[in-house]
Amino acid sequence: MTSTLRTLTVPLDVDSSSGGLPSFLVRDDVLCWSRRENGLVGFGELARFTASGPDRFLEADIWWRHLVLEAAITDPLELPGTGPLAFGSFAFSKTSAFESRLILPEIVVGIRDGRSWLTQLTLDDVELTGAGALAALAVWLSPSGGSDVAHPTDSQLLSFSGLIATTTASQLGDGKVTLESGSLSETDWKQAVADGVAEIRTGKLEKLVLARDVVATLPDGVNAAQVLRQLASRYRECWTYGVDGLVGATPEMLIQVEGRTAQARVLAGTLDRRDAEGMAGSPMEYAERVLAGSEKQRHEHEIAIQSLTTQLAPFSEAMNAHSEPFILELPNVWHLASDVKAELADIEGHVPTCLALINALHPTAAVCGTPTLVAGELIRELEHMDRGPYAGPVGWLDATGNGEWGIALRGAIIESPTTVRLYAGCGIVEGSVPEAELAETWAKFRPMLESLGINR
Repeated sequence: MTSTLRTLTVPLDVDSSSGGLPSFLVRDDVLCWSRRENGLVGFGELARFTASGPDRFLEADIWWRHLVLEAAITDPLELPGTGPLAFGSFAFSKTSAFESRLILPEIVVGIRDGRSWLTQLTLDDVELTGAGALAALAVWLSPSGGSDVAHPTDSQLLSFSGLIATTTASQLGDGKVTLESGSLSETDWKQAVADGVAEIRTGKLEKLVLARDVVATLPDGVNAAQVLRQLASRYRECWTYGVDGLVGATPEMLIQVEGRTAQARVLAGTLDRRDAEGMAGSPMEYAERVLAGSEKQRHEHEIAIQSLTTQLAPFSEAMNAHSEPFILELPNVWHLASDVKAELADIEGHVPTCLALINALHPTAAVCGTPTLVAGELIRELEHMDRGPYAGPVGWLDATGNGEWGIALRGAIIESPTTVRLYAGCGIVEGSVPEAELAETWAKFRPMLESLGINR
């Protein structure tokens, strides 16, 4: 027995589908990160790190760097996401009861720019071979536990796709689904928005992000794999994630690191696509007129961009951000969006890690408000709930410093086999109207509601 991490990465010949990862790889218990035709899935759990409080990111960073420092890594591909890899989900708040976590899987399958691979990870003395890695994956994919496939080929792996049962969204609930308010009723939440606007008008803060939760009960059961598949297929411009019961498809990238290059996608400013129905002109013309032409929406977006670039600047030797936001078109809403790209600087002889950057960036104005400390205190006072991992960082990192960390938005926590808690939030500024903000939360709930088979 050894405590040294050892990994073997081998190429695979697996095509990705139009919705991202091949559907047979996505299971209820899987760790998942997917966008367009690229993605990562993890099976099993080799090790786990948990932390809470204000130092949760730095504690996780130390644990991960110690784990991979002495690791024996065989990785002929050397792509972002190959070799040792962990999936993670972190609490939004330093005061949260939710335990932030990094999870080291036993098996990882990755697809990137048409190239596919399989990584097996172990802390034991077992010999790692390509055939053994394929057999280990077969154990996870075969309903018989893999006992009928000793040394599967790539083509045999594809045959497992017919063995994984799926459930359509229309079958879930069968009309018996219930949807109830969570911590606050709609009336109480609108009052919280009004109270937030009143605080903004005193000059204590510029922006506040207020969230609310609803609980869906599905007596026929929650099919997490189908939820992830539908999100990946419908929301191809988003990053679909699944980590320890937290599922969703976020349109917002907190930080993506590849080598010395860091990128982020900032969103602030939202318009429900249903609002364009019956309006003159094309839907996009409506979005440009109402969203891009709104002083309130542009002001909210400018605050979010300024927040991120200010916090990222000390770690960068060069930075480039869109001078004008663009309109991100999603199936449920339009957003004002800006992409930021930075070349990372050496800090005390080292390029900062993903988690070190997250520690500096989170929470941004896009999910908290500004000033951050004032907004954070007001959130705890007005929301009457623990956000848990909602609006916290979710994603993955590898041993070489690469990683992708989105903000856990448009998501939910699967709390039991039949219950799901959904979250949505809105940026509140001086011109915010409680009724309009409530409607916006329902637009943001829509991706998860639809993936659960709930029409509202």
